[in-house]
Amino acid sequence: QVQLVESGGGLVQPGGSLRLSCTASGRIFSVNSMGWYRQTPGEPKELVAVATTGGGTNYRDSVKGRFTISRDNAKNTLHLQMNNLKPEDTAVYYCNAVGVLIESWGQGTQVTVSS
Repeated sequence: QVQLVESGGGLVQPGGSLRLSCTASGRIFSVNSMGWYRQTPGEPKELVAVATTGGGTNYRDSVKGRFTISRDNAKNTLHLQMNNLKPEDTAVYYCNAVGVLIESWGQGTQVTVSS
C-alpha cells in the first residue's frame, strides 16, 4: 500500500494563496498518477487536479489559471499551489494516489477561504 500525509491547509482571505503538500511512502514504485480532490459537506469528492508520472496534468475548469499541481518524484511529494482563492474553494482537500492494483487517500486537510 501507499501512505499519504497532507499538510498546508488553513484559513485564508479571498484572493490569498495556500500551498498544499502530500508526502507519499510505501509502495511508491506502483503509483502512476497522483492528484488532489476536494469535498464539501453532503457532496461527493470532486477532482481538482491530477499529475501523471509522465508529467501530464489536468485541472477542473474552475481552478484553471489559479491552481498549479506539481510532483517531486525524488522526494515522493505532491504539491498544489493555490492562488487567487475564492470562498467556493472552501473544502477538505484530499491527496490521492493510483497505481497498479492500488488506490490510496490521505486524511484530508481543511482549506477555508473567508474574510
